[in-house]
Amino acid sequence: MHFCLFSLSLFPLGTYRTGLSSAKIVPKMNIKNLSHFLLCPFIVILIFSFGLNISSSPRANNSYSAILKTYADIAHASYEDSLFSAITLHSKISDLVASPSSKSLSAARRAWKNSRVPYQQTEVFRFGNAIVDDWEGRVNSWPLDEGLIDYTDPTLYSSGSDQNGLYGANVIANRSLLFNGKKIDASVITKQLLREHLHEAGGIEANVAIGYHAIEFLLWGQDLNGSGPGAGRRPYTDYSISACTGANCDRRAAYLLTAASILVEDLREMTSAWSQGGPVREAIYSKGRLGLTNIITGMGSLSYGELAGERMKLGLLLHDPEEEHDCFSDNTHNSHYYNAMGIRNVYLGRYTRNDGGVIEGASLASLIKDTAPALHTEMIKHLDKTMDAMGDIVRSAENGTSYDQLIGEGNASGNAIVQAAIDALAAQTRIIEKMTASLRLSRIKFEGSDSLDEPIAVFK
Repeated sequence: MHFCLFSLSLFPLGTYRTGLSSAKIVPKMNIKNLSHFLLCPFIVILIFSFGLNISSSPRANNSYSAILKTYADIAHASYEDSLFSAITLHSKISDLVASPSSKSLSAARRAWKNSRVPYQQTEVFRFGNAIVDDWEGRVNSWPLDEGLIDYTDPTLYSSGSDQNGLYGANVIANRSLLFNGKKIDASVITKQLLREHLHEAGGIEANVAIGYHAIEFLLWGQDLNGSGPGAGRRPYTDYSISACTGANCDRRAAYLLTAASILVEDLREMTSAWSQGGPVREAIYSKGRLGLTNIITGMGSLSYGELAGERMKLGLLLHDPEEEHDCFSDNTHNSHYYNAMGIRNVYLGRYTRNDGGVIEGASLASLIKDTAPALHTEMIKHLDKTMDAMGDIVRSAENGTSYDQLIGEGNASGNAIVQAAIDALAAQTRIIEKMTASLRLSRIKFEGSDSLDEPIAVFK
């Protein structure tokens, strides 16, 4: 009886807290008769069970394993949405090739732009995950030597290149190529030709033969407007057999269809890699608590070195429209916006799918909110500021001033809009760095960029 009273007195009325969880506990009880005494062991067991089961409450799901699961689930859903969008893109390209017209070309272009929405949100998973980073060059490499693929303005390729034997090779027009003393048979446009013989041939990153930007070039053609208004103006007749413009329309159609098929295959591969039992997911899970470094590395590296630096500051410093990410379609504003959205998704543990469904769960945000609430508040403030700044770039494009115009020389107000987004990303990265110390993780080295860290080197 004294044991029972003592046991119950361990649980005074109030809040019982363990780890990241809390729950209300019943008040102390007085045992007045034998029936209460006989019930006491069961009450004690019930209370202990209740206390032990706190770990299954929603807040307790902020455990490291739960956070990593949400991270992997969002990655899988994002790549799966990218796959579905690429399948739609392939379908629209098939329609274009089968029946070239202004309408079918416009539909294929819309499908390409739509496909960028989920894919750009996946790039936060690239950094910190070696398997993804090794794969990424097959789908999103840029900038590219478009002269490798098809006809271009002759004034831009008149000088040739001492560094790249495939510079201006135009595989669509040429059935045989010579590269590094070896003959490449290009008589038939095949996946093997594009994947194994042309893409990044000679280890030269500008030799981009497949992926989103190769397809973008084939749908829009070169943007010859400089920092003026307008995107590429490839005519639909470039795919017409009966009224062919640009010559070699049958081979151009074969190239476009083949590249679209490869994109679907590559996205299917990465979707599988993030599925249950997939190699990327399992690699994350195997790290336990240290898997948080993968999340933070992805957020910080994309935010700073890649997006703020290589994709934004470099083009702004050079005032060069060739340095914008989606340079043929003038879709860069959306690509940058959804890159930033991907960082936000991972922090909050929440992703909205193509069909409007939501994937959400335990997150870095909920962990930081519990352990360092002031840091969480600061992070939300900076994420909001970044999205607002990216929104200004999107609104500018929707109102007729595209990204290549914003970074143009002499456009002070446009330059300021882009610089504000760069500054927001850099400030956001400093808060991400603080998370490393807050979580007592080893110092994480984010991707850097000369354009941010040593601007003078850009002009050497």
